[in-house]
Amino acid sequence: MISALLAPRSRRWPCRFDARRDNPPVVTSGPAISLRPAAREDVPVVAGLIRALAEYERLSAECFADEAALESHLFGPRPYAEVLIADVDGEPAGFALFFHNYSTFLTKPGIYLEDLFVVPGRRGLGLGRRLLAALAALAVERGCGRLEWSVLKWNQPAIGFYERLGAVPMEEWQVYRLTGGPLLALADAAKPGPGAA
Repeated sequence: MISALLAPRSRRWPCRFDARRDNPPVVTSGPAISLRPAAREDVPVVAGLIRALAEYERLSAECFADEAALESHLFGPRPYAEVLIADVDGEPAGFALFFHNYSTFLTKPGIYLEDLFVVPGRRGLGLGRRLLAALAALAVERGCGRLEWSVLKWNQPAIGFYERLGAVPMEEWQVYRLTGGPLLALADAAKPGPGAA
Protein backbone atom coordinates (compact mmCIF):
# COMPACT_ATOMS: atom_id res chain seq x y z
CA MET A 1 0.00 0.00 0.00
CA ILE A 2 1.28 3.40 -0.92
CA SER A 3 0.02 4.93 2.32
CA ALA A 4 2.62 2.81 4.07
CA LEU A 5 5.24 4.37 1.81
CA LEU A 6 4.00 7.90 2.34
CA ALA A 7 3.94 7.76 6.09
CA PRO A 8 1.45 9.40 8.32
CA ARG A 9 3.17 11.87 10.48
CA SER A 10 -0.20 13.52 10.46
CA ARG A 11 -3.76 12.35 10.74
CA ARG A 12 -4.14 12.55 6.95
CA TRP A 13 -2.58 9.15 6.30
CA PRO A 14 -4.10 6.14 8.01
CA CYS A 15 -0.98 3.93 8.31
CA ARG A 16 2.22 4.26 10.32
CA PHE A 17 5.44 4.56 8.35
CA ASP A 18 8.62 2.71 9.14
CA ALA A 19 11.35 4.01 6.83
CA ARG A 20 13.44 0.84 7.08
CA ARG A 21 10.52 -1.51 6.47
CA ASP A 22 8.28 0.44 4.09
CA ASN A 23 10.72 2.50 2.04
CA PRO A 24 14.20 1.03 1.99
CA PRO A 25 16.58 3.17 -0.04
CA VAL A 26 17.02 1.95 -3.60
CA VAL A 27 20.68 1.05 -3.81
CA THR A 28 22.26 0.01 -7.06
CA SER A 29 25.71 1.01 -8.16
CA GLY A 30 24.50 4.61 -7.84
CA PRO A 31 23.12 6.75 -5.04
CA ALA A 32 20.53 5.63 -2.46
CA ILE A 33 17.09 7.06 -3.30
CA SER A 34 14.07 7.20 -1.00
CA LEU A 35 10.74 9.03 -0.79
CA ARG A 36 9.21 10.35 2.41
CA PRO A 37 6.48 12.73 3.51
CA ALA A 38 7.71 16.13 4.63
CA ALA A 39 7.84 16.69 8.37
CA ARG A 40 7.53 20.01 10.18
CA GLU A 41 11.32 20.28 10.38
CA ASP A 42 11.48 20.06 6.55
CA VAL A 43 9.69 23.40 6.05
CA PRO A 44 12.94 25.32 5.32
CA VAL A 45 13.95 22.61 2.83
CA VAL A 46 10.55 22.74 1.10
CA ALA A 47 10.70 26.55 0.97
CA GLY A 48 14.16 26.34 -0.58
CA LEU A 49 12.97 23.84 -3.18
CA ILE A 50 10.01 26.10 -4.00
CA ARG A 51 12.42 29.02 -4.54
CA ALA A 52 14.63 26.83 -6.75
CA LEU A 53 11.57 25.83 -8.78
CA ALA A 54 10.56 29.49 -9.17
CA GLU A 55 14.05 30.29 -10.44
CA TYR A 56 13.93 27.39 -12.92
CA GLU A 57 10.50 28.53 -14.14
CA ARG A 58 11.77 32.12 -14.49
CA LEU A 59 9.21 33.24 -11.91
CA SER A 60 11.42 34.24 -8.98
CA ALA A 61 9.84 37.71 -8.88
CA GLU A 62 6.48 36.05 -8.22
CA CYS A 63 7.69 33.70 -5.47
CA PHE A 64 7.01 34.84 -1.91
CA ALA A 65 7.49 31.48 -0.15
CA ASP A 66 6.98 32.31 3.54
CA GLU A 67 8.15 29.56 5.88
CA ALA A 68 5.70 30.41 8.68
CA ALA A 69 2.75 30.31 6.28
CA LEU A 70 4.05 27.12 4.70
CA GLU A 71 4.37 25.46 8.10
CA SER A 72 0.85 26.49 9.05
CA HIS A 73 -0.61 25.37 5.73
CA LEU A 74 1.16 22.00 5.73
CA PHE A 75 1.04 21.11 9.43
CA GLY A 76 -1.56 23.37 11.05
CA PRO A 77 -5.01 22.37 12.32
CA ARG A 78 -6.39 22.44 8.76
CA PRO A 79 -3.65 21.28 6.37
CA TYR A 80 -4.18 22.57 2.85
CA ALA A 81 -1.49 20.53 1.10
CA GLU A 82 0.91 17.62 1.49
CA VAL A 83 4.52 17.24 0.41
CA LEU A 84 6.52 14.23 -0.63
CA ILE A 85 10.32 14.63 -0.60
CA ALA A 86 12.79 12.61 -2.66
CA ASP A 87 16.10 12.07 -0.89
CA VAL A 88 19.33 11.03 -2.59
CA ASP A 89 21.98 9.70 -0.24
CA GLY A 90 19.98 11.14 2.65
CA GLU A 91 19.81 14.67 1.20
CA PRO A 92 16.62 16.28 -0.20
CA ALA A 93 16.84 16.41 -3.99
CA GLY A 94 13.25 16.94 -5.12
CA PHE A 95 9.66 17.31 -4.00
CA ALA A 96 6.03 17.06 -4.97
CA LEU A 97 3.49 19.38 -3.32
CA PHE A 98 -0.11 18.28 -3.83
CA PHE A 99 -3.64 18.58 -2.49
CA HIS A 100 -7.08 17.13 -3.06
CA ASN A 101 -9.62 18.56 -5.44
CA TYR A 102 -13.00 17.16 -6.44
CA SER A 103 -14.61 16.16 -9.74
CA THR A 104 -18.36 16.67 -9.80
CA PHE A 105 -18.59 14.75 -13.08
CA LEU A 106 -16.83 11.71 -11.63
CA THR A 107 -18.17 12.32 -8.10
CA LYS A 108 -14.71 11.42 -6.87
CA PRO A 109 -11.85 13.26 -5.25
CA GLY A 110 -8.71 13.90 -7.24
CA ILE A 111 -5.15 14.91 -6.52
CA TYR A 112 -3.78 18.14 -7.94
CA LEU A 113 0.00 18.30 -8.21
CA GLU A 114 0.92 21.94 -7.60
CA ASP A 115 4.69 21.56 -7.81
CA LEU A 116 7.07 18.85 -8.98
CA PHE A 117 10.77 19.69 -8.93
CA VAL A 118 14.10 17.91 -8.91
CA VAL A 119 17.29 19.90 -8.32
CA PRO A 120 19.39 20.13 -11.50
CA GLY A 121 22.33 18.12 -10.15
CA ARG A 122 20.05 15.15 -9.38
CA ARG A 123 18.07 14.96 -12.61
CA GLY A 124 18.29 11.78 -14.63
CA LEU A 125 18.01 9.51 -11.58
CA GLY A 126 14.28 8.86 -12.06
CA LEU A 127 13.18 11.01 -9.10
CA GLY A 128 10.41 12.80 -11.01
CA ARG A 129 9.00 9.51 -12.23
CA ARG A 130 9.18 7.99 -8.72
CA LEU A 131 7.41 11.01 -7.20
CA LEU A 132 4.65 10.88 -9.83
CA ALA A 133 4.31 7.10 -9.49
CA ALA A 134 3.91 7.48 -5.72
CA LEU A 135 1.22 10.13 -6.23
CA ALA A 136 -0.57 7.96 -8.80
CA ALA A 137 -0.56 5.05 -6.34
CA LEU A 138 -1.79 7.33 -3.57
CA ALA A 139 -4.58 8.62 -5.84
CA VAL A 140 -5.69 5.06 -6.59
CA GLU A 141 -5.48 4.08 -2.92
CA ARG A 142 -7.53 7.11 -1.86
CA GLY A 143 -10.22 6.40 -4.45
CA CYS A 144 -9.37 9.39 -6.63
CA GLY A 145 -10.55 9.58 -10.20
CA ARG A 146 -7.62 11.61 -11.52
CA LEU A 147 -4.21 13.13 -10.95
CA GLU A 148 -3.83 16.54 -12.58
CA TRP A 149 -1.24 19.30 -12.89
CA SER A 150 -0.28 22.26 -15.06
CA VAL A 151 2.93 22.86 -16.96
CA LEU A 152 4.37 26.01 -18.51
CA LYS A 153 3.98 25.89 -22.29
CA TRP A 154 7.69 26.59 -22.87
CA ASN A 155 8.81 23.68 -20.65
CA GLN A 156 9.21 21.11 -23.41
CA PRO A 157 11.38 18.71 -21.36
CA ALA A 158 8.59 18.43 -18.76
CA ILE A 159 5.88 18.14 -21.42
CA GLY A 160 7.75 15.32 -23.14
CA PHE A 161 8.28 13.57 -19.79
CA TYR A 162 4.58 13.79 -18.90
CA GLU A 163 3.46 12.55 -22.31
CA ARG A 164 5.85 9.57 -22.09
CA LEU A 165 4.06 8.67 -18.85
CA GLY A 166 0.73 8.66 -20.71
CA ALA A 167 -0.56 12.05 -19.52
CA VAL A 168 -2.63 13.97 -22.04
CA PRO A 169 -2.89 17.77 -22.34
CA MET A 170 -6.33 19.24 -21.68
CA GLU A 171 -6.18 21.65 -24.60
CA GLU A 172 -9.88 22.48 -24.47
CA TRP A 173 -9.44 24.06 -21.01
CA GLN A 174 -8.08 27.53 -20.24
CA VAL A 175 -6.76 28.33 -16.77
CA TYR A 176 -8.05 31.52 -15.11
CA ARG A 177 -6.72 33.12 -11.95
CA LEU A 178 -7.83 35.89 -9.63
CA THR A 179 -5.17 37.40 -7.40
CA GLY A 180 -4.32 40.67 -5.69
CA GLY A 181 -6.65 43.60 -6.38
CA PRO A 182 -9.14 41.75 -8.61
CA LEU A 183 -9.51 39.00 -5.98
CA LEU A 184 -10.13 41.56 -3.22
CA ALA A 185 -12.57 43.50 -5.40
CA LEU A 186 -14.64 40.41 -6.14
CA ALA A 187 -14.58 39.42 -2.46
CA ASP A 188 -15.90 42.89 -1.59
CA ALA A 189 -18.83 42.25 -3.94
CA ALA A 190 -19.94 39.42 -1.63
CA LYS A 191 -20.37 41.77 1.33
CA PRO A 192 -23.96 42.73 2.07
CA GLY A 193 -24.83 46.23 0.99
CA PRO A 194 -26.73 48.84 2.99
CA GLY A 195 -30.15 47.64 4.01
CA ALA A 196 -29.37 44.00 3.25
CA ALA A 197 -30.67 41.49 5.75
